Amino acid sequence: MKRDAIEITENPVSHYLFNSTKLALFWLIVRLYVGYAWLKAGWGKVTSDAWTGENAGVAIEGFIKGAIAKAGEGPDVTGWYAAFLENIVLPNATVFSYLVAYGEVLVGLGLIVGFLTGIAAFFGSLMNVTFLFAGTLSTNPILFILATWLVLAWKVAGWYGLDRWALPRLGTPWNQSEK
Repeated sequence: MKRDAIEITENPVSHYLFNSTKLALFWLIVRLYVGYAWLKAGWGKVTSDAWTGENAGVAIEGFIKGAIAKAGEGPDVTGWYAAFLENIVLPNATVFSYLVAYGEVLVGLGLIVGFLTGIAAFFGSLMNVTFLFAGTLSTNPILFILATWLVLAWKVAGWYGLDRWALPRLGTPWNQSEK
């Protein structure tokens, strides 16, 4: 027996927050703040010898060892994540060092110029979660929340940015049949 899908309408508040270009200026401010935070953090790593230079991997190795040490002390780092860090990330510290450094720069640039805003915000929030799992608070909780909101607002968050022109050309899920 085939059932027709039931369409649930979106409430007016979330529709206004995440779909109205009237809030594009608000999302621009959020996007620039989060983008600047990522670009600044990433640039510091890209220009650091301990992240991407001769000693690449040294900084992330120290960070990972510190996170692994927190695993036995309490709930700061869960056992499964400590195992992931110890068995996957630590042996490949140099690779992850470059991924983190350049990933942060790319997320920052994507958010600042408003290009693929939802995707950039998603990867920013993913990095925030990995830092939170490693027991590091800093600005990660607020950046995670803001990035998550940017993911939800992806249709208008890049309105004052390159997405305004790029998304119609690249195609979006709702207009694939029109191409």
